[in-house]
Amino acid sequence: MPIFNYKALNQLNQALEGAVEAPTIELAESVLVDRGLRVISIQEQKKYDLADLKILNILSGVKKKDLVVFSRQLSVMVSATVPIIQSLRSIGQQTKNGKLRSIINIIADDVDGGLKLSEAMKKHSIFDNFFVNMVASGETSGKLDEVLSYLADEVEKSYDLQAKIKGAMIYPVFIVCGLIIVAIAMMIFVIPNLTSMLTQSGQELPLPTKILIGISNFFRFKYIYIIIFAIIFGGGGFYFFKKTESGRNFAGGIKLRFPVFGRLFQNIYLVRFAGTLSSLITAGVPLTEALRITAEVVSNKKYKDIIEETMKKVEDGYSLADELSKSYLFPPMVSQMLRIGEKTGRMNFVLDKLASFYSREVSNMVANLTSLLEPMIMVAIGVGVGGMVAAVIMPMYNMANAF
Repeated sequence: MPIFNYKALNQLNQALEGAVEAPTIELAESVLVDRGLRVISIQEQKKYDLADLKILNILSGVKKKDLVVFSRQLSVMVSATVPIIQSLRSIGQQTKNGKLRSIINIIADDVDGGLKLSEAMKKHSIFDNFFVNMVASGETSGKLDEVLSYLADEVEKSYDLQAKIKGAMIYPVFIVCGLIIVAIAMMIFVIPNLTSMLTQSGQELPLPTKILIGISNFFRFKYIYIIIFAIIFGGGGFYFFKKTESGRNFAGGIKLRFPVFGRLFQNIYLVRFAGTLSSLITAGVPLTEALRITAEVVSNKKYKDIIEETMKKVEDGYSLADELSKSYLFPPMVSQMLRIGEKTGRMNFVLDKLASFYSREVSNMVANLTSLLEPMIMVAIGVGVGGMVAAVIMPMYNMANAF
């Protein structure tokens, strides 16, 4: 169905911009008039509109920081008793992100058309199940402003955690990429000149020198195109493989078993599990439904399968703590704390404490990994450079001894 962009005035003579779905431009205008708007201009959104181009949506997607600002603005306006539709349109006009602005305007139109805010948000992938269900709970309880403020805090925590991890990885990744580029350049331009006289001498070369020459030849000739081809198609193949069921299982398992980083990923998933479940239970969402939403938020396939299996057991009357204790992915402390929460009826409080504990663990591990990776990289550089120097000097030393 076509989408029409419009400019209109409301009953307070405030200028509004947005988009509306309708079979024809006449019906689109009629819908706007029924909403009490005076249409200034209306035109069909072209198929190549920037908001519809997927590649540009990827390049200029909605970041977590944008969602934080949106949630806080909407919370303030709702708490100030500004009507939802007016709040959304006002925020839409102020939003700089083109994709988010378009989504906010569509949500405003949907709410104006009779949908609940949570139902309108559910139609857009930028709002996950956790976000939508929390908004729905706020609508039911009449505390939408509090829920939106809480969501902004939660999204901000998630954003800060991801930023902290990415920040810790920037330096090591930059150094490793630089080393790879330098190593390839040396293999193509420097090593051949250093080893040419060694190969011409006719003497038996040591094994490290033969290996170095072989690697240099490999990068110098047609094989370099094979490497580039393999990297591009290998990376693309792995990306699409990760989209499959078996690919998600494989990637999820690798993350959890990866040396050094495996424990970090486990703690991150435990933070998501405990924090999300605590928030949903506090908002009055039933435990089984809260577990279903939490399984989606955690995102790792291994954890998702365990939580979904636990959800089925909980529906049959089994204890959440007892079921989670059967999995090695949930440490004994988690099941012990949950058991206390079940006995005291303070499950949300216990889960919140668990989320805080594992969040501190993640912060400490990130700091320790940053300190650990730097000397490891230095050692790797030393071994690599030392090996190359030894491979060049050893045959020269042998030649000197021969004379």
